[in-house]
Order: sequence, then structure tokens, then C-alpha cells
Amino acid sequence: MDLIFFGMQGAGKGTIGKLVAHKYGLEVFETGGELRKLSAEDSELGKKVKAIIEAGNLVSNEVVMEIVENFMKNLGEGKSVLFDGIPRKVVQAETLNALLEKYKREYKGVLLEISMDTALARLTTRRICDTCKTVFPADYKGEKCECGGTLTVRKDDNASAIHNRLDAFQNETMPAIQMYADKLIKINGEGSIEEVEKLAYEILDPLFA
Repeated sequence: MDLIFFGMQGAGKGTIGKLVAHKYGLEVFETGGELRKLSAEDSELGKKVKAIIEAGNLVSNEVVMEIVENFMKNLGEGKSVLFDGIPRKVVQAETLNALLEKYKREYKGVLLEISMDTALARLTTRRICDTCKTVFPADYKGEKCECGGTLTVRKDDNASAIHNRLDAFQNETMPAIQMYADKLIKINGEGSIEEVEKLAYEILDPLFA
């Protein structure tokens, strides 16, 4: 069973997604990570991605789906995927779903639900590792990441930029999420990481029993 993880910025999608993937043995597809990985490869697709990145161009939906398909072709036998950060728009949802159907994959959407107020509070107080880019919530007391990197506040974590990102989520990603209405699992993301993790397992355990 593949999972397509959704969540407003600040919902903890990346953090909870990694925990869920580890528990159920899922391979994580995260677009940015795959782009960086491919650009270092000496393959045709890797060269294409590297050329796009070096030219400073946005990666088209076509190329993103080519990357997704490449990822799926190289999956181990019987492996399932957790998609993090894709799809972001309706057109991307349409092409991703077509690809999943092509490979006869079973999948569910998972939405971590939080309020706009919670998103704003979390986004203006969180910190990010300057090395591995792991995001840490406001209640994390350390100054260093496990990888040794320093925790800093993102430059675009200011009120104006945050409002723009949340507006984009509402206007572009929510219509994509609605395409999964009959396959969508909703999880309350308002609690602590530990509380949301526990709730996620309670809801998802039956899928992987």
C-alpha cells in the first residue's frame, strides 16, 4: 500500500512521514531529495535533471513524473512508497494517479489536519538544520542537529512569506487533495509529535496488518 502524504506547511508532514515510513518499511519519495540524488548520477535522466538545475529552471511536471516513474521502476520487490510533497497541484495529481494505475499500485491519501493559527504559530518558531535540512519544532531545546549541523530560522519563515505559502496550499494543493476524497485518511495534527505519531499508528495499523 502506497501512501500520499499531505499537510499544510507546519503540519509536521515530513517528520510524521519519516516515522510512518520507518514503522511500515516504506520507501520515501521526496521530490527535492530525488532531484539532488539524480543530479549526481551519470545517467540520461540524471544529466537531464542536472542541466535543468544548473540552468536555474523549474523542473516541469513531465520531468517530475519521469523521476517518479524511475523511482518506482527501481523499487525493491514488494516495496511500498510514501510520497512526501507530491502532488502539489491538480495536474500533478492527475499524472501521478495515472502512473500509479499504470503500475497497478494500491494507494491512499493521508492528510495531517491543522488550523491556520497552528500553522502560523509553528512556522514562525521552528528551526531548520543548515546541513541536512531537518526541521525542528519550537519546543526542541537543542542547538545542534543529530548530524552536527546548526539550527537556524529559515529566511522565508516570516509572516508575509508564510501567508503566501499557506494561500498557495489552500488554492492549489487543496483541490488536488480533494481528488483523493474516496481514498483519503485524515489525521488530527494539532498535538505534539509524539501524540500525532501515536494517532497515526492507530489509524494506519489496519492498512499494514
